[in-house]
Amino acid sequence: MSNQISIRCADGFEMGCYRAEPADSAAGAIVVIQEIFGVNTHIREVADGYARQGYSVYAPKLFDRIGANIELGYTESDMAKGIDLAFSQLELGQVISDVQATVDQVAADGAQKIGLVGYCFGGLVSWLSAAQVSGLAAVIGYYGGGIAGHLDKSPQCPTMLHFGELDAHIPLTDVDKIQQANPQLPIHVYAADHGFNCDHRGSYDAKAAELALSRSLEFFGQQLGGDA
Repeated sequence: MSNQISIRCADGFEMGCYRAEPADSAAGAIVVIQEIFGVNTHIREVADGYARQGYSVYAPKLFDRIGANIELGYTESDMAKGIDLAFSQLELGQVISDVQATVDQVAADGAQKIGLVGYCFGGLVSWLSAAQVSGLAAVIGYYGGGIAGHLDKSPQCPTMLHFGELDAHIPLTDVDKIQQANPQLPIHVYAADHGFNCDHRGSYDAKAAELALSRSLEFFGQQLGGDA
């Protein structure tokens, strides 16, 4: 079951959010952070997938700060637009504040343990959220570009990262820097490209996506409870 809800942010802004619920009572809750393409079909499918695993899932529409219900595809023009939206028109401090508002809403809805997972732009937001957002029990980031530039921030909750070794956007030297700064962190590298989890993209890699998901579900299962 899914529906659209509204999140009241710290400054009173009303941000949209896609919410997916499990068939039975939820074992915990997960916040899903979008790619540069908005809360599009793929992100809704990701949310629905976690809901099928027994979690209450929230995907905040972070682009609502720019315009309501922005959804992009995966063409070159959409990619250029998404990069501009995420990295030029959004301010990371505001994004983290809006993620905090989402986590606060999830807690107010009754969740005892809250996880967060993000992809691409959301992978970077995941890293920053692990360090700066209160109320999170576990965080997972997929191919978050720019994390190596934020190593002055350290996760304050259990955190796992996934990267693709063929990802031209995130060199393995950056992954090494992250690991060296955080030797305790579980970091998994796959023989795959950027966006390997998204089956709407040419870079989709089913084997890597399935393995990363199994590890993510096990991690969330350990930290939040659930079917994994």
